[in-house]
Amino acid sequence: MTKLSVNINKIALLRNSRGRNFPDVRAFAARCLQLGAHGITLHPREDQRHARYTDVAELQALCLEQGAELNVEGYPSAEFLAVVSAVRPAQCTLVPDAPGQLTSDHGWDLPGQASMLGPVIAQLKDLGIRTSLFVDYDNTGHDVARALGADRIELYTEPYAAHFNTPAGDAIYRGFQAALARATALGLGVNAGHDLNLDNLAHFLALPGIEEVSIGHALVVECLEQGIEAVLARYAGIIGAAAPAPARA
Repeated sequence: MTKLSVNINKIALLRNSRGRNFPDVRAFAARCLQLGAHGITLHPREDQRHARYTDVAELQALCLEQGAELNVEGYPSAEFLAVVSAVRPAQCTLVPDAPGQLTSDHGWDLPGQASMLGPVIAQLKDLGIRTSLFVDYDNTGHDVARALGADRIELYTEPYAAHFNTPAGDAIYRGFQAALARATALGLGVNAGHDLNLDNLAHFLALPGIEEVSIGHALVVECLEQGIEAVLARYAGIIGAAAPAPARA
């Protein structure tokens, strides 16, 4: 079964805008887990404009209490890796974000950046942390990810979401299907995320083998519009009806 990991960066952004712990990031994450989410995703950036490095340990404690997984995303700077190494979340997703970047908008150049990524992946795996690399669907370097020792890739799904229900959408969807087939043939697990929402998720999950989806911005907006209970129930229904993912650690 595909797992839903809720990215709570936008809740952290709201909190930071007022200078006090309101809304409470941990409380929102706990509510999502209580309502059926399987895990929590946090993406602290270097400027910590939303998620903070101090949030990582607090959310790891919550996830351990609830039997859930914490996925920490980010660029592998020395400070980021120090935090991840100290906390040891279930999964670390490495993302090629530049300092000050508004949001993730591309995946790794795997052949070109292999020499940098290899030691990082080895460091994380030595600590028992599952590793995932953020990649574009049309990247043909999945064999590099496998050779580097990554456990999974995360497909950057903005192209799918941007062209959902458009004339170009079918070709892009087939591209994601091919990427998924390439990765699974190599023994890589496949996650997905970016701009997935209640409208486009079911169609995407018709592709078999997606192990985890990370959804944040859209889910928070949908909660504002419809209420958190209704939104989490709808996501649970979509994921429950989706094609099963292979069983992995």
